Amino acid sequence: MSLEIILTIGAVLVALVVLLVLFKTVWRVAEPNEALIISGLGARGRNELADSLGFKIVTGKGTAVMPGFQTARRLRLDSRAANLKVHCVTQQGIPVQVRGVVIYKVGDDLSSIANAARRFLDQQDSMNGAIHELFTGHLRSIIGNLTVEDLILNRERLTGETRSSAADEMSKLGLVVDSLQIQEIDDETGYITNLGKPHAARVAASARIAEAQRDQEATEAEQVAVANKAMATRDAQIKQASYQAEIDEAQARSRQAGPLSEATARQEVVVQETRAAELEAALAEQRLQAQVRKPADAKAYETVTLSQAERDARIAQAEAEAKETELRAVAQASQVKQAAAADAESVRLRGEASAAATRATGEGEAMAAKAKGLAEAEAARAKGLAEAEAAKAKGLAEAEAIHARAEALAQNQEAVIAQQLAENWPHIVAAGAKSFGNVDHMVVLNGAQGIEEMLAKALTLGGTGFNLARSLLSNAAGGHPEPTQNGTAADTVTPIKPA
Repeated sequence: MSLEIILTIGAVLVALVVLLVLFKTVWRVAEPNEALIISGLGARGRNELADSLGFKIVTGKGTAVMPGFQTARRLRLDSRAANLKVHCVTQQGIPVQVRGVVIYKVGDDLSSIANAARRFLDQQDSMNGAIHELFTGHLRSIIGNLTVEDLILNRERLTGETRSSAADEMSKLGLVVDSLQIQEIDDETGYITNLGKPHAARVAASARIAEAQRDQEATEAEQVAVANKAMATRDAQIKQASYQAEIDEAQARSRQAGPLSEATARQEVVVQETRAAELEAALAEQRLQAQVRKPADAKAYETVTLSQAERDARIAQAEAEAKETELRAVAQASQVKQAAAADAESVRLRGEASAAATRATGEGEAMAAKAKGLAEAEAARAKGLAEAEAAKAKGLAEAEAIHARAEALAQNQEAVIAQQLAENWPHIVAAGAKSFGNVDHMVVLNGAQGIEEMLAKALTLGGTGFNLARSLLSNAAGGHPEPTQNGTAADTVTPIKPA
């Protein structure tokens, strides 16, 4: 039993294997991207198209193929790509080279599959060549009716016309175009390159202008940012300087508290010294009044008293003018003193505000010197006025004396002249004898008589002068000159020559 079972199982397995092998040999399955073309005995389809073809087309499913009686071949239905390279001439006579690609496939309908099977079943690899030749011819004919500008600007028109013109032929071949793309258009003459240069130049110019504008805007923005940064820095520095100034001011006040108190005390001392100087100036003025002005006034009064009433009136007027000048000087001195006191007070206040000890001390000493100088100037001025008054009174007295002498001279010329000569006779004789002092030695020809004559002539010079003065006065008065008593002697005077 066991052997029979084993044999039975073995026979069954062999039968199954034989059936599988027979099934594998007979059954054919069409892939999604291919179609089975079955020809031979009993290869008929279930439609009129398949019956008219004389072979069976199976897509997407399986079918039994009788070995020895039928043949099953596969037709690929996937996409194919054919590169195009066409040399042609445009409507303008410009040679161009067009490169493109055509993506095509066998149609999915039974008619397209049947047409493709009849033409390319045994030579499917030659489809690319046929497509290239087909589309090359159509592109040449279409490009011949277009310009270079049309090729560049309207490629859709080129591809559309090419597909429409090749549609019938592609249908006959059982093929359909999935895509037609013109990849590149070249010309040997450089027409396309030159055609794009103006636009490229415009674009480059626009790009340069835009770049310049952007650069200008960026520069302006940078400058504004720099200015804002500088402004912020300036504001910060100003605030820092203000704070630092307040700190320095507080530190200066704290440092100058001691010197300020010393300066205030020193200023008080200067004020007191100024007042002392003013008192000294007033004392000097009083002393000047007592020692200079009073004696001068007394002397002037004495001189005025001896003068006539007219001179009294003039002297009184002069005294009135001097008094007015004195009062004006006193008033000016008072104003100067008040101004000096006000300046000292102002200096004191400024010194307290600015805490400048040295400056307050210098200004106080300057004001003391100024007050002292004003006092000395006032004293000198009063002294000058007194001396001027005294000189004026003296001049008036001398004028009065001269007037009196003139009146006396008019009444008795000889007496006045004789008096003057008598008063000055020693001087006249000394002046006459002075000429002998310059003589080292002299020789007198006539001995003692010559010496006596020489001395007599020297002594007679006074009489000659008296006669000359009287003659001049007579001429001035309108009279005639009188003859001189010693005229002959005077005419005969000869100088003594040294040997």
